[in-house]
Amino acid sequence: MPKDTLPDPKLLELLVCPMTKTSLNYDKKSQELISRAAKLAFPIRDGIPVMIVSEARVLED
Repeated sequence: MPKDTLPDPKLLELLVCPMTKTSLNYDKKSQELISRAAKLAFPIRDGIPVMIVSEARVLED
């Protein structure tokens, strides 16, 4: 998937943070799904969201 292509919007609606079960926001620039509640950014690799907490990046305040 090209870096500037949005993942399937229906998939994004279904995905939630594995820690908090809250909704995620898509960050097009960084290609990550952001959980504001958990302060984590889950990567999207080859168009596939990686929803593993140990793979997520901790967000700075």
